[in-house]
Amino acid sequence: MAADHDLRQRHRASVRAWNAFIERSEGPHDQVRPEILTSWQRSSADVPGLSAAPLADEDDTREMWATSPLQLAVERVGEDLRRTAEDGDLVVAVTDEQTRILWTYGGRVMRRKAESVNFVAGGRWDESSVGVNALNLALRQDSPAMVFSAEHLAPIVHNWVCWAAPVHDPVTGRQLGVIDLSTTWDRTHPIGLATARMMARLIETALPAQPGRPSADDRDAAAEGLLLRVLGSAEAVLDGQRLLLTRRQTEILALLALSPSGLSLETLHAHLYGDEPVTVSTLKAEVSHLRAALGGRLASRPYRLEMPVRTDVDAVLGRLRAGDLRGAVAAYGGDLLPGTNSPRLTEVADYVAVAVREAVLADPQPDVVARYSDLVPSDVEVVEVCLARLGDVAHPLRPLLRGRLAAARR
Repeated sequence: MAADHDLRQRHRASVRAWNAFIERSEGPHDQVRPEILTSWQRSSADVPGLSAAPLADEDDTREMWATSPLQLAVERVGEDLRRTAEDGDLVVAVTDEQTRILWTYGGRVMRRKAESVNFVAGGRWDESSVGVNALNLALRQDSPAMVFSAEHLAPIVHNWVCWAAPVHDPVTGRQLGVIDLSTTWDRTHPIGLATARMMARLIETALPAQPGRPSADDRDAAAEGLLLRVLGSAEAVLDGQRLLLTRRQTEILALLALSPSGLSLETLHAHLYGDEPVTVSTLKAEVSHLRAALGGRLASRPYRLEMPVRTDVDAVLGRLRAGDLRGAVAAYGGDLLPGTNSPRLTEVADYVAVAVREAVLADPQPDVVARYSDLVPSDVEVVEVCLARLGDVAHPLRPLLRGRLAAARR
């Protein structure tokens, strides 16, 4: 297969680049991603000789996990994490902000591989200890990261591919650690990074509530305030009155609605524009127009909405967490602001889309699949899984689903 051939070529190229670096202690600059090469150059010469990652004190690690807010969050979503590990024969790890592993769960094969290199609770996977890997790269860059095969400086994980995403406190924005998914390099899959992002968001939504932070249920119970729909279409309603906003204003409003504690000017700029060469003054002008549309109810330092807020994103995720698949799909309108260039909104869009799809695949009820396929007609697999689950059982929606499948395959 072409994909398998390309993957093996990539593996061989990474090994050649690693060998060239070890032999010359420099370059090859044109064969390695800049962030990988920079990390290699920062790392200790002892790293390539490691037989396993160093271990932190066992009692200290246990105490850290017991007092970490991540512990309760992982308990709440543990079933999802374990199912992901088992279905994909992955090892899943959650770390603290120093890249010390606090919790792991592995599929049968990967669990043994992980134990052999101390990819276990207490394992120290910071750059200074083991060289570059997806865990410490995600923390350093504060963004999802993948490290493939011999891109790892330590040969003990040259047979691995790892995807990691940082986990933040939704209130303060502080990095709490990362979640990492690892398997063997020959099982690399394009959805790996999106899955890591989804799992990070899943943990964030499960973090224990903090005093003063309104819950999704509190916001949904509010009769007044802002109702924002961004899934499939864009609509903002304030105190019962529809707002007329530009596309950019809607994106800013969505970013603020999804960040109840507010965003600094710098963070809002990064979430909205990424690396685009847009001045801060332009953003301030956009915020000023949005503030006027909201009747002044947009605070600054940080930018924060001063009203009860309900979003369809919160509604979908809340129903998924409650196990209400039918309600989640009913609330799901499709992709979040299709065509957006906002890095943060793109990330949230991936998370919601993957979460809904995985939930439907896990329980493909015909009426739910019919609704989902109306929104995502190209997703043939979901319809196929539903029809396979039905088998020979008669169902009034079978003809509709078969028609959907035939139309998608044309």
